[in-house]
Amino acid sequence: MRWDNLRLDDGAEPGPVAPLIERRAIARTFDTPGFRGMTFYEVQARSIINRVPPASRMPFQWTINPYRGCSHACVYCCGGDTPILMADGRTKPLREVRVGDRVYGTRREGRHRRYVVTEVLDHWQTVKPAHRVTLRDGTRLVTSGDHRFLTGRGWRHVTGGEPGARRRPHLAPGDGLVGTGRFATPPKVDDDYRRGYLCAVLRGLGHIGPHRVRPPAGEADVLARVRRYLEHFGVACDGARPVTRERVPRGPAERHAEGIGVRGAVAVAAVERLTRWPRPPSRSWHTGLLAGLFDTGADDDHTVSRIAVAGTEMFGGLKDALAELGFTFTADACAGAAPRGVRLTGGVRERLRFLHMVAPAATRKWPVEGAAVASDASLAVVSVEPLGLEAPLYDITTGTGDFIADGVVSHNCFARRSHEYLDLDAGADFDSKIVVKVNAGELVRRELAAPRWRGEHIAMGTNVDCYQRAEGRYRLMPPILEALRDAANPFSILTKGSLILRDLPLLVEAAQRTEVSTAVSVGSVDRELWRLVEPGTPAPDKRLEVCAALNDAGVRCGVVMGPVLPYLSDSPAQLEEAVRRIAEAGATSVTAITLHLRPGAREWYLAWLREHHPDLVTPYARLYRGGAYAPREFQQRISQRVRELAAKYGIDRRSPGHRGSAPAGTQTSGKPSSGEPSPGEPEQLSLL
Repeated sequence: MRWDNLRLDDGAEPGPVAPLIERRAIARTFDTPGFRGMTFYEVQARSIINRVPPASRMPFQWTINPYRGCSHACVYCCGGDTPILMADGRTKPLREVRVGDRVYGTRREGRHRRYVVTEVLDHWQTVKPAHRVTLRDGTRLVTSGDHRFLTGRGWRHVTGGEPGARRRPHLAPGDGLVGTGRFATPPKVDDDYRRGYLCAVLRGLGHIGPHRVRPPAGEADVLARVRRYLEHFGVACDGARPVTRERVPRGPAERHAEGIGVRGAVAVAAVERLTRWPRPPSRSWHTGLLAGLFDTGADDDHTVSRIAVAGTEMFGGLKDALAELGFTFTADACAGAAPRGVRLTGGVRERLRFLHMVAPAATRKWPVEGAAVASDASLAVVSVEPLGLEAPLYDITTGTGDFIADGVVSHNCFARRSHEYLDLDAGADFDSKIVVKVNAGELVRRELAAPRWRGEHIAMGTNVDCYQRAEGRYRLMPPILEALRDAANPFSILTKGSLILRDLPLLVEAAQRTEVSTAVSVGSVDRELWRLVEPGTPAPDKRLEVCAALNDAGVRCGVVMGPVLPYLSDSPAQLEEAVRRIAEAGATSVTAITLHLRPGAREWYLAWLREHHPDLVTPYARLYRGGAYAPREFQQRISQRVRELAAKYGIDRRSPGHRGSAPAGTQTSGKPSSGEPSPGEPEQLSLL
């Protein structure tokens, strides 16, 4: 176990940050497999019994959440066409980036921020009001108002959000963004480009002999491109493997080169014609020439952009091509010889412009990892304009907490609604950063004893599962239950976990003094669906065993059958099998909840649906129509079917196991329940 004190600083880095619930927090990571990759922020909370907002549809007024970190909601960022800098140096539109892709982020090392390769951990899509950010160099970025960019003054949102004291730091004209500026447009690969490339690779190596051409050794991408371009011009190559291996001069040193066979005098003559120097060369031919010269003569040092060539003609062509495309350079000279190479000036900005504009094939020479994030580009904000429309916007979560969007350093905008005020919106999945209120038990006891407290019902587990895996280590629930027991305060617990059985003796004691009810969440008994949708939770049959154990001990336990997934777990046969199994477990009640798709959960679930059930994307779009809820008649049909099945299997005829028990999640306020809540009232646990 490792821990360290974390402090808050303005313009903090996009890595782990201390939650704003306290100015000081302890961040812990555990090396045990169950918690690997997770960070726990231990805080001294100021309050613990929270009032539920009046606008909520939840049928209770008070709740206790000893943890934060199990709910989803997202803030999204950039338009789908925004080019993202990938680990191989190329760019890819944001909409096409996928989980597992390797991209560039940044990391501060000493006094400098440097480019580092990181992995995409998540990819999201939503529709939000769009804004256009225009920079002095002409870069234009379409984003949501919640997106953040790195400036010389730290991270800044695109817009200020709320007015007044809660207005957040945001972009203003004159703010300078950090990065290289907009990426260059890739070249059009036409016949002139292909001829220029072949000229550089074949003539640039100084040899076109009978039946052989010589791309560099070990450069599979270069070899494949040469073969592809030759075959485009009708020149047949000898199979898919090299047929020669000789030592060939390349610049000031020698290296091995591999050849691909070209059969016959006609083919050799065709290669000679294709690689002749045109008079005058076109811009596209110059672009292809630069790509080929980079592939055969660029240094392997990723921080230096130097290209070496052989021969006066090729050296002159290199200089002309660079000038044609607007690059500045300095010429190198070998001792006692004519200049044999050039160095691009302008640092990483010009290196990336060269790579994107020219598009060499040797991808191993593209990376800029380790280079400092510095540029002389003019990236001052000129304007931030609302576009007056809602647009599809995308976001990714990366290991470094940032990525490079069209040349500027861009913050991950992955956030949970219940986490936004904690500033835990960077660089992790929803369950990788958990806020732990280590003083929860003490606070519950103190707040229950306060004169203003009226002994109202308290619901737990409705937003964040209080028996999530972290509870096994932190044991926050026993002192909470002890305080509720001693105060004889009514409460209910909703959980997906089996850890609640650890506290069964306390629950029994509390039930002897006040109204106690529990419920387990079981949306489906289909094990294959469970493995896909809820892999981090106990299996459905294990949860039903929990239900049986609680009822056997006299602690009333029902089942919240949710979320029921339309078209996946709502068929008549699936519903009947689930209710039958729930009845066998002795559940005292069963309430069906059709899937809610609020912002954040919606994007996550639809992304999952596209991957696993693409045929259902359109039916879901029709059913939810961009909202959070399925049509009321759809929900009522499922709820009615479950009520009928509950009656069939005798669930509705079961008497309470002890006095005053009520369905979990209903507000009792010290009075017996008047019955099951209406179908529209229950709330699903945080999705998945």
